[in-house]
Amino acid sequence: MFENLSDKLDKAFSVLKGHGKITEINVAETLKEVRRALLDADVSYKIAKDFTKKVKEKAIGQDVLTTLKPGQLMVKLVKDELTELMGTQVEGLNLEEKISVILIAGLQGSGKTTFTGKLALFLKNKKSKNPLLVACDVYRPAAINQLEILAEQVGVEVFTNRESQDPVAIAKAALEHAKQNGHNVVIVDTAGRLAIDEQMMNEIAAVKAVVNPQETLFVVDSMTGQDAVNTAKAFNDRLDYDGVVLTKLDGDTRGGAALTIKSVVNKPIKFVGTGEKMDALDVFYPDRMAERILGMGDVVSLVEKAQEQFDTEKARKLQKRIAKNEFDFNDFVEQIGQVKKMGNVKDLMGMIPGMGKAMKGVEIEDDAFKYVEAIISSMTKQERSNPSLLNGSRRQRVARGSGRSVSEVNQLIKQFNDMSKVMKMMQGGGMKNMMKMMGKGGMPNMPLGK
Repeated sequence: MFENLSDKLDKAFSVLKGHGKITEINVAETLKEVRRALLDADVSYKIAKDFTKKVKEKAIGQDVLTTLKPGQLMVKLVKDELTELMGTQVEGLNLEEKISVILIAGLQGSGKTTFTGKLALFLKNKKSKNPLLVACDVYRPAAINQLEILAEQVGVEVFTNRESQDPVAIAKAALEHAKQNGHNVVIVDTAGRLAIDEQMMNEIAAVKAVVNPQETLFVVDSMTGQDAVNTAKAFNDRLDYDGVVLTKLDGDTRGGAALTIKSVVNKPIKFVGTGEKMDALDVFYPDRMAERILGMGDVVSLVEKAQEQFDTEKARKLQKRIAKNEFDFNDFVEQIGQVKKMGNVKDLMGMIPGMGKAMKGVEIEDDAFKYVEAIISSMTKQERSNPSLLNGSRRQRVARGSGRSVSEVNQLIKQFNDMSKVMKMMQGGGMKNMMKMMGKGGMPNMPLGK
């Protein structure tokens, strides 16, 4: 995410390399490149100009600490300003009512309905809520079917009325259904359009008036750049929504919408969609996003993702097995499963400081571990439990069974043995050590890409 912007900002900071202090001349050169990088990312000229002006005012006359170089100081100043531009602090949802209503708005194709399902899963798993999805898109033929499928995937109920063409009446009936069936969050998916029109605005305003939502969220496709910002402003002028959701942030996103939408509509970004899977939804942290854009990684988010998959009892059993030198390929596969649940591997790599740049140009498939799992699946139960049995002839059989080369099988076994030694030394923390090995370049050497 934001790879082009990150590269261009890194190039801008290189102007200060070799300089012993901050001067008006080298600051001007650097900020000229920063402004160019922002414009290329589809940030408006006015915002890019104001941004660099603020950074320049903070930079000129600053004494560089002995522990910092001019380039490092400039990175810090740009990071602080990026954080300020994107909203400073994280903004949560208002879910304090007995039945909290969340109204979802946006243009057709923005990922609005998919986000509705993702939000239901988020509230169910992370907030212990009992959501009800409401299908108020009565125009798009497949909209109701799509919401029903998503509801089934995430394990929540959906309220529909195919006989009605009145979204206001459907929303009103859904609230009554929620009261009678113990739902404490109602998420209303409204109709989108291919463009902003008066009928659409009137309709969603009428739905809002009936359901009186605690949260109105505007969903926008982050790949549309400044068009997204303009659309967000038009909706906000009419709906006065509470927050923004940026979808498709894992795609070819230049970053303009994420960087500027807060300053234009003065409403916080609350969530970002980072993939197609239903759990690929993250709370938006402006400071963490600024760090990722500048190639600093996002260790805090990485640790949080790991903790979500952490099972205390399994960790205790694994620690005992490691202590007894009994760690085997069955344990290894289980650890891979936990890493996969954390999300896209390349995205996880980008959270490790310095790894984003190191992984540039490396193609990693969504199912990055499938070849590793294929090799392990081709082993017998005895071989998985006792890796020392894997002699030359057995390795050839495993290679044939998995459709991989013998050298790849040998490489996996070597990495497994190296990892076992590290884990034995550190006594436990299986997934933590696995991530550490990935950070050192252990796993990417496997055939993860095409």
